[in-house]
Amino acid sequence: MHIQAVATPAANQPPPKPMLYLLKTEPYTVGGKNFMRYRYDVLNKMEYPADMFAAAPSLPPCGLNTNASRTWVDFFDSTGRRLYGFCALSKPEDLGKIWFGLEEGVIPPSYVYIELNDRQTNTKYKSNLADTTL
Repeated sequence: MHIQAVATPAANQPPPKPMLYLLKTEPYTVGGKNFMRYRYDVLNKMEYPADMFAAAPSLPPCGLNTNASRTWVDFFDSTGRRLYGFCALSKPEDLGKIWFGLEEGVIPPSYVYIELNDRQTNTKYKSNLADTTL
């Protein structure tokens, strides 16, 4: 009997649009200044292949980090202004630990989105607009 392996449909599909949502907000202090951290998760993070987050020493570094990940993740406000970014996420699960911070008293944008930038394929995956309030 001959058994043939069949690829799952997901294997032939490009990764989906990230589904971003706010987990929680939390105060923190750095250098005597108070900030508010906005913690987010990506609902469909496990639909991204692990190799998208592999170290990519052949691609340009992230500052002094020469083993930055293949895919970088940036937060933007709804007007497209970059708020913060991550260049060293090492696995899809790390999309559940992303955040940006604002100094205490700064009113956050109403909505934010993320962009996953796969630097190897030069492909960007833009998320939905997500609230900054629970």
